Amino acid sequence: MAEKTLDLGRGPILPLLLRMSWPSMAAMLSMALYNLMDTLWLARTSHQAVAALTVNFPIQMILAALGVGTGVGAGSYAARMFGAGNLEAARKTAGQVFLLTFVFGILLIVLTLADPDGLLRLFGASKDILPQARTYLTIVIFTSPCVLFFMMVNNLLRAEGRPNLSMHVVLAFSAVGMVLDPLFILGWGPIPAMGIRGAAWSAVISQSVAALLSLYFISLRSSKYRLDWSRLLPDTAILRSIFQTGFPSIVMNLVISAVIIVYNHALIPFGDEALATLGMCFRVNGVVMMILFGVGHGVMPMVGYSAGARSYERLIETVREATRFSLILAVASFLLLEILAPQVLGLFSTDPRLTAMAVPALRIFISAMVIIAPALVWINMFIGLGKGSTAMWLMFVRDMLLLVPLLVFLPPFFGVSGVWMAQPLSSVVAFFIIRRRALREINSFRTSAAA
Repeated sequence: MAEKTLDLGRGPILPLLLRMSWPSMAAMLSMALYNLMDTLWLARTSHQAVAALTVNFPIQMILAALGVGTGVGAGSYAARMFGAGNLEAARKTAGQVFLLTFVFGILLIVLTLADPDGLLRLFGASKDILPQARTYLTIVIFTSPCVLFFMMVNNLLRAEGRPNLSMHVVLAFSAVGMVLDPLFILGWGPIPAMGIRGAAWSAVISQSVAALLSLYFISLRSSKYRLDWSRLLPDTAILRSIFQTGFPSIVMNLVISAVIIVYNHALIPFGDEALATLGMCFRVNGVVMMILFGVGHGVMPMVGYSAGARSYERLIETVREATRFSLILAVASFLLLEILAPQVLGLFSTDPRLTAMAVPALRIFISAMVIIAPALVWINMFIGLGKGSTAMWLMFVRDMLLLVPLLVFLPPFFGVSGVWMAQPLSSVVAFFIIRRRALREINSFRTSAAA
Protein backbone atom coordinates (compact mmCIF):
# COMPACT_ATOMS: atom_id res chain seq x y z
CA MET A 1 0.00 0.00 0.00
CA ALA A 2 1.75 3.15 -1.17
CA GLU A 3 1.01 6.63 0.05
CA LYS A 4 2.31 9.92 -1.26
CA THR A 5 4.68 11.50 1.24
CA LEU A 6 3.70 15.05 2.17
CA ASP A 7 6.29 17.80 1.74
CA LEU A 8 6.23 19.52 5.12
CA GLY A 9 8.31 22.47 3.95
CA ARG A 10 6.16 23.75 1.08
CA GLY A 11 2.64 24.80 0.23
CA PRO A 12 -0.06 26.71 2.13
CA ILE A 13 0.04 26.15 5.89
CA LEU A 14 -3.62 25.54 6.71
CA PRO A 15 -4.32 22.88 4.06
CA LEU A 16 -1.12 21.07 5.03
CA LEU A 17 -1.99 21.35 8.72
CA LEU A 18 -5.41 19.86 8.01
CA ARG A 19 -3.87 17.05 5.97
CA MET A 20 -1.37 16.33 8.74
CA SER A 21 -3.89 16.70 11.55
CA TRP A 22 -7.07 15.07 10.33
CA PRO A 23 -5.65 11.54 10.10
CA SER A 24 -4.36 11.81 13.66
CA MET A 25 -7.62 13.45 14.76
CA ALA A 26 -9.67 10.71 13.12
CA ALA A 27 -7.45 8.00 14.56
CA MET A 28 -7.43 9.39 18.07
CA LEU A 29 -11.16 10.11 17.92
CA SER A 30 -11.76 6.50 16.96
CA MET A 31 -9.60 5.41 19.89
CA ALA A 32 -11.54 7.67 22.25
CA LEU A 33 -14.82 6.32 20.90
CA TYR A 34 -13.56 2.79 21.47
CA ASN A 35 -12.72 3.67 25.07
CA LEU A 36 -16.10 5.33 25.41
CA MET A 37 -17.93 2.27 24.07
CA ASP A 38 -15.80 0.03 26.29
CA THR A 39 -17.08 1.92 29.33
CA LEU A 40 -20.62 2.08 27.98
CA TRP A 41 -20.91 -1.70 27.53
CA LEU A 42 -19.35 -2.37 30.93
CA ALA A 43 -21.84 0.05 32.50
CA ARG A 44 -24.58 -2.29 31.28
CA THR A 45 -23.18 -4.95 33.63
CA SER A 46 -22.58 -2.82 36.77
CA HIS A 47 -21.12 0.48 37.92
CA GLN A 48 -18.54 -1.59 39.84
CA ALA A 49 -17.19 -2.83 36.49
CA VAL A 50 -16.77 0.77 35.33
CA ALA A 51 -15.04 1.60 38.61
CA ALA A 52 -12.72 -1.41 38.13
CA LEU A 53 -11.82 -0.15 34.66
CA THR A 54 -11.25 3.34 36.08
CA VAL A 55 -8.67 2.14 38.62
CA ASN A 56 -6.78 0.59 35.71
CA PHE A 57 -6.41 4.01 34.04
CA PRO A 58 -3.01 4.63 35.67
CA ILE A 59 -1.47 1.52 34.08
CA GLN A 60 -2.90 2.63 30.73
CA MET A 61 -1.26 6.02 31.23
CA ILE A 62 2.05 4.35 32.11
CA LEU A 63 1.85 2.50 28.79
CA ALA A 64 0.99 5.78 27.06
CA ALA A 65 3.89 7.47 28.85
CA LEU A 66 6.41 4.98 27.50
CA GLY A 67 4.79 4.47 24.09
CA VAL A 68 3.75 7.99 23.20
CA GLY A 69 6.63 9.66 25.04
CA THR A 70 9.32 7.56 23.38
CA GLY A 71 7.44 7.78 20.09
CA VAL A 72 7.30 11.56 20.34
CA GLY A 73 11.04 11.69 20.94
CA ALA A 74 11.73 9.32 18.05
CA GLY A 75 9.30 11.11 15.74
CA SER A 76 10.69 14.54 16.57
CA TYR A 77 14.25 13.35 15.96
CA ALA A 78 13.33 11.60 12.71
CA ALA A 79 11.43 14.67 11.43
CA ARG A 80 14.42 16.90 12.15
CA MET A 81 16.75 14.44 10.42
CA PHE A 82 14.48 14.28 7.35
CA GLY A 83 14.35 18.10 7.32
CA ALA A 84 18.15 18.27 7.51
CA GLY A 85 18.54 15.61 4.79
CA ASN A 86 20.15 13.00 7.09
CA LEU A 87 18.24 9.92 5.91
CA GLU A 88 20.44 7.32 7.61
CA ALA A 89 19.98 8.84 11.07
CA ALA A 90 16.21 8.82 10.57
CA ARG A 91 16.31 5.16 9.52
CA LYS A 92 18.36 4.16 12.54
CA THR A 93 15.69 5.77 14.71
CA ALA A 94 13.19 3.12 13.64
CA GLY A 95 15.59 0.39 14.76
CA GLN A 96 15.89 1.98 18.18
CA VAL A 97 12.09 1.94 18.47
CA PHE A 98 12.10 -1.86 18.03
CA LEU A 99 14.73 -2.19 20.74
CA LEU A 100 12.91 0.04 23.22
CA THR A 101 9.60 -1.75 22.63
CA PHE A 102 11.10 -5.05 23.73
CA VAL A 103 12.90 -3.64 26.78
CA PHE A 104 9.98 -1.60 28.11
CA GLY A 105 7.41 -4.31 27.35
CA ILE A 106 9.19 -7.06 29.28
CA LEU A 107 9.83 -4.75 32.25
CA LEU A 108 6.16 -3.79 32.47
CA ILE A 109 4.95 -7.40 32.40
CA VAL A 110 7.39 -8.54 35.09
CA LEU A 111 6.79 -5.60 37.43
CA THR A 112 3.00 -5.75 37.11
CA LEU A 113 2.66 -9.48 37.71
CA ALA A 114 4.97 -9.31 40.74
CA ASP A 115 2.13 -7.85 42.85
CA PRO A 116 -1.01 -6.92 40.87
CA ASP A 117 -3.20 -6.53 43.98
CA GLY A 118 -0.75 -4.18 45.65
CA LEU A 119 -0.50 -2.16 42.46
CA LEU A 120 -4.27 -1.85 42.14
CA ARG A 121 -4.67 -0.82 45.79
CA LEU A 122 -2.10 1.87 45.12
CA PHE A 123 -4.23 2.96 42.17
CA GLY A 124 -7.25 3.34 44.47
CA ALA A 125 -9.08 0.01 44.17
CA SER A 126 -11.48 -0.80 47.01
CA LYS A 127 -12.00 -4.38 48.19
CA ASP A 128 -15.33 -4.50 46.32
CA ILE A 129 -13.84 -3.77 42.90
CA LEU A 130 -10.38 -5.34 43.37
CA PRO A 131 -11.31 -8.79 41.92
CA GLN A 132 -12.65 -7.29 38.67
CA ALA A 133 -9.77 -4.83 38.43
CA ARG A 134 -7.26 -7.69 38.88
CA THR A 135 -8.98 -9.78 36.22
CA TYR A 136 -8.65 -6.97 33.68
CA LEU A 137 -5.06 -6.04 34.51
CA THR A 138 -3.59 -9.56 34.50
CA ILE A 139 -4.93 -10.17 30.99
CA VAL A 140 -4.15 -6.91 29.18
CA ILE A 141 -0.63 -6.53 30.56
CA PHE A 142 0.64 -9.34 28.29
CA THR A 143 0.11 -7.25 25.15
CA SER A 144 1.88 -4.19 26.54
CA PRO A 145 4.73 -4.66 23.98
CA CYS A 146 2.12 -4.46 21.21
CA VAL A 147 0.70 -1.23 22.62
CA LEU A 148 4.15 0.30 22.95
CA PHE A 149 5.12 -0.69 19.41
CA PHE A 150 2.12 0.72 17.60
CA MET A 151 2.24 3.96 19.62
CA MET A 152 5.92 4.49 18.78
CA VAL A 153 5.59 3.58 15.11
CA ASN A 154 2.64 5.94 14.71
CA ASN A 155 4.95 8.85 15.47
CA LEU A 156 7.53 7.58 12.98
CA LEU A 157 4.92 7.38 10.22
CA ARG A 158 3.83 10.97 10.87
CA ALA A 159 7.46 12.10 10.98
CA GLU A 160 8.05 10.98 7.39
CA GLY A 161 4.86 12.69 6.20
CA ARG A 162 2.59 9.61 6.03
CA PRO A 163 -0.11 10.49 8.55
CA ASN A 164 -2.77 8.46 6.74
CA LEU A 165 -0.97 5.21 7.52
CA SER A 166 -0.75 6.09 11.20
CA MET A 167 -4.48 6.75 11.04
CA HIS A 168 -5.15 3.33 9.49
CA VAL A 169 -3.40 1.59 12.39
CA VAL A 170 -5.46 3.29 15.07
CA LEU A 171 -8.69 2.93 13.08
CA ALA A 172 -8.06 -0.80 12.81
CA PHE A 173 -7.32 -1.00 16.54
CA SER A 174 -10.51 0.87 17.40
CA ALA A 175 -12.72 -0.93 14.90
CA VAL A 176 -11.70 -4.38 16.11
CA GLY A 177 -12.21 -3.32 19.72
CA MET A 178 -15.63 -1.78 19.09
CA VAL A 179 -16.83 -4.90 17.28
CA LEU A 180 -15.54 -7.32 19.91
CA ASP A 181 -16.53 -5.35 23.01
CA PRO A 182 -20.29 -5.98 23.00
CA LEU A 183 -19.77 -9.59 21.87
CA PHE A 184 -17.27 -10.41 24.61
CA ILE A 185 -18.73 -8.28 27.41
CA LEU A 186 -22.44 -9.05 26.98
CA GLY A 187 -22.21 -12.27 24.96
CA TRP A 188 -23.83 -13.22 21.68
CA GLY A 189 -24.85 -16.62 20.34
CA PRO A 190 -22.13 -19.15 21.22
CA ILE A 191 -19.97 -16.41 22.77
CA PRO A 192 -20.60 -16.30 26.54
CA ALA A 193 -20.99 -13.04 28.46
CA MET A 194 -17.61 -12.39 30.07
CA GLY A 195 -18.05 -8.92 31.58
CA ILE A 196 -14.78 -7.19 32.35
CA ARG A 197 -12.83 -10.30 31.28
CA GLY A 198 -14.38 -9.86 27.85
CA ALA A 199 -13.29 -6.21 27.76
CA ALA A 200 -9.75 -7.35 28.50
CA TRP A 201 -9.67 -9.97 25.74
CA SER A 202 -11.14 -7.47 23.29
CA ALA A 203 -8.27 -5.12 24.15
CA VAL A 204 -5.68 -7.89 23.73
CA ILE A 205 -6.89 -8.81 20.25
CA SER A 206 -7.24 -5.21 19.02
CA GLN A 207 -3.78 -4.27 20.33
CA SER A 208 -2.21 -7.26 18.58
CA VAL A 209 -3.86 -6.30 15.29
CA ALA A 210 -2.54 -2.73 15.62
CA ALA A 211 1.01 -3.93 16.26
CA LEU A 212 1.01 -6.24 13.24
CA LEU A 213 -0.37 -3.51 10.98
CA SER A 214 2.27 -1.06 12.24
CA LEU A 215 5.00 -3.56 11.40
CA TYR A 216 3.56 -3.99 7.91
CA PHE A 217 3.39 -0.26 7.16
CA ILE A 218 6.90 0.56 8.36
CA SER A 219 8.25 -2.34 6.27
CA LEU A 220 6.70 -1.13 2.99
CA ARG A 221 9.04 -0.31 0.11
CA SER A 222 7.46 3.15 -0.09
CA SER A 223 8.64 3.89 3.44
CA LYS A 224 11.76 6.00 3.92
CA TYR A 225 12.69 3.75 6.82
CA ARG A 226 14.73 0.60 6.18
CA LEU A 227 14.78 -2.06 8.87
CA ASP A 228 17.73 -4.38 9.34
CA TRP A 229 19.40 -6.02 12.32
CA SER A 230 22.30 -3.56 12.42
CA ARG A 231 19.91 -0.68 13.10
CA LEU A 232 18.43 -2.54 16.09
CA LEU A 233 21.74 -2.34 17.96
CA PRO A 234 21.78 0.42 20.59
CA ASP A 235 22.92 3.76 19.16
CA THR A 236 23.87 5.97 22.09
CA ALA A 237 23.65 9.25 20.19
CA ILE A 238 20.18 8.54 18.80
CA LEU A 239 18.86 7.16 22.08
CA ARG A 240 20.16 10.23 23.88
CA SER A 241 18.39 12.51 21.41
CA ILE A 242 15.17 10.48 21.62
CA PHE A 243 15.09 10.75 25.39
CA GLN A 244 16.18 14.37 25.50
CA THR A 245 12.95 15.12 23.67
CA GLY A 246 10.84 12.12 24.66
CA PHE A 247 11.74 11.70 28.32
CA PRO A 248 9.91 14.88 29.30
CA SER A 249 6.85 13.56 27.48
CA ILE A 250 7.24 10.28 29.35
CA VAL A 251 7.38 12.19 32.61
CA MET A 252 4.32 14.24 31.62
CA ASN A 253 2.27 11.11 31.06
CA LEU A 254 3.58 9.52 34.25
CA VAL A 255 2.48 12.67 36.05
CA ILE A 256 -0.98 12.20 34.54
CA SER A 257 -0.96 8.64 35.86
CA ALA A 258 -0.05 9.95 39.31
CA VAL A 259 -2.82 12.56 39.08
CA ILE A 260 -5.37 9.86 38.24
CA ILE A 261 -4.25 7.94 41.32
CA VAL A 262 -4.82 11.08 43.40
CA TYR A 263 -8.25 11.45 41.76
CA ASN A 264 -9.12 7.86 42.65
CA HIS A 265 -8.08 8.27 46.27
CA ALA A 266 -9.88 11.62 46.56
CA LEU A 267 -13.11 9.88 45.51
CA ILE A 268 -12.85 6.93 47.93
CA PRO A 269 -14.95 8.70 50.63
CA PHE A 270 -17.74 9.24 48.09
CA GLY A 271 -18.14 5.58 47.07
CA ASP A 272 -17.81 3.48 43.93
CA GLU A 273 -20.50 5.60 42.19
CA ALA A 274 -18.15 8.59 42.30
CA LEU A 275 -15.32 6.49 40.86
CA ALA A 276 -17.61 5.30 38.07
CA THR A 277 -18.60 8.94 37.44
CA LEU A 278 -14.94 9.85 37.08
CA GLY A 279 -14.52 7.07 34.55
CA MET A 280 -17.47 8.31 32.51
CA CYS A 281 -16.23 11.92 32.62
CA PHE A 282 -12.76 10.84 31.55
CA ARG A 283 -14.16 8.89 28.61
CA VAL A 284 -16.53 11.63 27.38
CA ASN A 285 -13.98 14.39 27.86
CA GLY A 286 -11.41 12.13 26.24
CA VAL A 287 -13.32 12.16 22.95
CA VAL A 288 -12.75 15.91 22.61
CA MET A 289 -9.24 15.83 24.03
CA MET A 290 -8.18 13.17 21.53
CA ILE A 291 -9.31 15.46 18.69
CA LEU A 292 -7.27 18.31 20.16
CA PHE A 293 -4.29 16.00 20.66
CA GLY A 294 -4.65 15.08 16.99
CA VAL A 295 -4.13 18.73 16.04
CA GLY A 296 -1.05 18.79 18.26
CA HIS A 297 0.31 15.65 16.63
CA GLY A 298 -0.09 17.31 13.24
CA VAL A 299 1.80 20.37 14.48
CA MET A 300 4.81 18.49 15.88
CA PRO A 301 6.39 17.20 12.63
CA MET A 302 5.60 20.46 10.80
CA VAL A 303 7.30 22.51 13.50
CA GLY A 304 10.22 20.08 13.69
CA TYR A 305 10.70 20.15 9.91
CA SER A 306 10.52 23.96 9.73
CA ALA A 307 13.01 24.29 12.58
CA GLY A 308 15.40 21.85 10.89
CA ALA A 309 15.08 23.79 7.61
CA ARG A 310 15.41 27.16 9.45
CA SER A 311 12.10 28.30 7.98
CA TYR A 312 11.04 30.35 10.99
CA GLU A 313 8.23 32.36 9.40
CA ARG A 314 6.59 29.13 8.31
CA LEU A 315 7.00 27.74 11.82
CA ILE A 316 5.25 30.76 13.36
CA GLU A 317 2.39 30.58 10.88
CA THR A 318 1.96 26.86 11.60
CA VAL A 319 1.52 27.54 15.32
CA ARG A 320 -0.89 30.41 14.63
CA GLU A 321 -3.12 28.38 12.32
CA ALA A 322 -3.11 25.39 14.66
CA THR A 323 -4.15 27.57 17.59
CA ARG A 324 -7.09 29.01 15.66
CA PHE A 325 -8.17 25.60 14.44
CA SER A 326 -8.03 24.02 17.89
CA LEU A 327 -10.03 26.91 19.39
CA ILE A 328 -12.84 26.40 16.88
CA LEU A 329 -12.98 22.69 17.69
CA ALA A 330 -12.93 23.32 21.45
CA VAL A 331 -15.70 25.93 21.43
CA ALA A 332 -18.00 23.72 19.34
CA SER A 333 -17.33 20.68 21.53
CA PHE A 334 -17.83 22.61 24.77
CA LEU A 335 -21.21 23.97 23.72
CA LEU A 336 -22.37 20.58 22.48
CA LEU A 337 -21.45 18.73 25.68
CA GLU A 338 -22.84 21.41 27.99
CA ILE A 339 -26.21 21.19 26.23
CA LEU A 340 -26.34 17.42 25.74
CA ALA A 341 -24.68 16.24 28.97
CA PRO A 342 -27.82 14.45 30.32
CA GLN A 343 -28.41 12.64 27.04
CA VAL A 344 -24.76 11.62 26.62
CA LEU A 345 -24.41 10.29 30.17
CA GLY A 346 -27.81 8.64 29.97
CA LEU A 347 -26.29 6.23 27.46
CA PHE A 348 -24.13 4.77 30.24
CA SER A 349 -26.69 4.21 32.94
CA THR A 350 -30.36 4.61 33.81
CA ASP A 351 -29.54 4.73 37.52
CA PRO A 352 -30.89 8.15 38.59
CA ARG A 353 -28.42 8.40 41.48
CA LEU A 354 -25.46 7.87 39.17
CA THR A 355 -26.66 10.27 36.47
CA ALA A 356 -27.52 12.91 39.09
CA MET A 357 -23.87 12.88 40.12
CA ALA A 358 -22.42 12.53 36.62
CA VAL A 359 -24.22 15.36 34.76
CA PRO A 360 -22.99 18.28 36.92
CA ALA A 361 -19.61 16.56 37.21
CA LEU A 362 -19.16 16.51 33.43
CA ARG A 363 -20.29 20.12 33.01
CA ILE A 364 -17.77 21.29 35.60
CA PHE A 365 -15.05 19.01 34.26
CA ILE A 366 -15.16 20.44 30.72
CA SER A 367 -15.63 24.10 31.68
CA ALA A 368 -12.01 25.04 30.85
CA MET A 369 -11.88 23.16 27.54
CA VAL A 370 -11.65 26.34 25.45
CA ILE A 371 -8.40 27.48 27.07
CA ILE A 372 -6.92 23.99 27.20
CA ALA A 373 -7.00 23.82 23.37
CA PRO A 374 -4.40 26.52 22.57
CA ALA A 375 -2.28 25.43 25.53
CA LEU A 376 -2.01 21.94 24.00
CA VAL A 377 -0.86 23.41 20.68
CA TRP A 378 1.88 25.37 22.44
CA ILE A 379 2.98 22.33 24.43
CA ASN A 380 3.26 20.30 21.22
CA MET A 381 5.19 23.16 19.62
CA PHE A 382 7.90 22.78 22.25
CA ILE A 383 7.98 19.00 21.77
CA GLY A 384 8.28 19.38 18.00
CA LEU A 385 11.19 21.78 18.51
CA GLY A 386 13.00 19.19 20.60
CA LYS A 387 12.40 21.22 23.78
CA GLY A 388 10.62 18.49 25.65
CA SER A 389 12.00 19.64 28.99
CA THR A 390 10.14 22.94 28.62
CA ALA A 391 6.92 21.08 27.79
CA MET A 392 7.47 18.79 30.76
CA TRP A 393 7.94 21.67 33.17
CA LEU A 394 4.81 23.45 31.95
CA MET A 395 2.70 20.31 32.31
CA PHE A 396 4.27 19.58 35.69
CA VAL A 397 3.20 23.01 36.91
CA ARG A 398 -0.38 22.38 35.83
CA ASP A 399 -0.75 18.83 37.07
CA MET A 400 1.45 18.58 40.15
CA LEU A 401 1.88 22.10 41.47
CA LEU A 402 -1.72 23.19 40.77
CA LEU A 403 -4.06 20.23 40.22
CA VAL A 404 -2.88 17.86 42.96
CA PRO A 405 -3.08 20.46 45.77
CA LEU A 406 -6.58 21.42 44.59
CA LEU A 407 -7.64 17.75 44.67
CA VAL A 408 -6.46 17.60 48.27
CA PHE A 409 -7.84 20.89 49.59
CA LEU A 410 -11.12 21.45 47.68
CA PRO A 411 -13.12 18.29 48.64
CA PRO A 412 -13.22 19.06 52.40
CA PHE A 413 -14.94 22.37 51.58
CA PHE A 414 -17.01 21.51 48.49
CA GLY A 415 -17.51 17.75 48.81
CA VAL A 416 -17.39 15.68 45.64
CA SER A 417 -17.88 18.86 43.55
CA GLY A 418 -14.45 19.96 44.74
CA VAL A 419 -12.95 16.99 42.92
CA TRP A 420 -14.60 18.03 39.66
CA MET A 421 -13.63 21.71 40.13
CA ALA A 422 -9.91 21.01 40.53
CA GLN A 423 -9.15 20.32 36.87
CA PRO A 424 -10.68 23.46 35.29
CA LEU A 425 -9.27 25.74 38.00
CA SER A 426 -5.75 24.41 37.52
CA SER A 427 -6.10 24.71 33.73
CA VAL A 428 -7.05 28.40 33.95
CA VAL A 429 -3.96 29.28 35.98
CA ALA A 430 -1.71 27.08 33.83
CA PHE A 431 -3.00 28.70 30.63
CA PHE A 432 -1.44 32.05 31.46
CA ILE A 433 1.86 30.45 32.44
CA ILE A 434 2.05 28.37 29.23
CA ARG A 435 0.96 31.32 27.07
CA ARG A 436 3.69 33.57 28.44
CA ARG A 437 6.40 30.98 27.78
CA ALA A 438 5.07 30.18 24.29
CA LEU A 439 4.97 33.85 23.27
CA ARG A 440 8.58 34.23 24.38
CA GLU A 441 9.58 31.32 22.13
CA ILE A 442 7.57 32.62 19.17
CA ASN A 443 9.08 36.10 19.53
CA SER A 444 12.57 34.58 19.41
CA PHE A 445 11.70 32.99 16.06
CA ARG A 446 10.37 36.33 14.80
CA THR A 447 13.73 37.86 15.65
CA SER A 448 15.57 35.05 13.83
CA ALA A 449 13.30 35.37 10.79
CA ALA A 450 13.94 39.12 10.59
CA ALA A 451 17.71 38.74 10.88
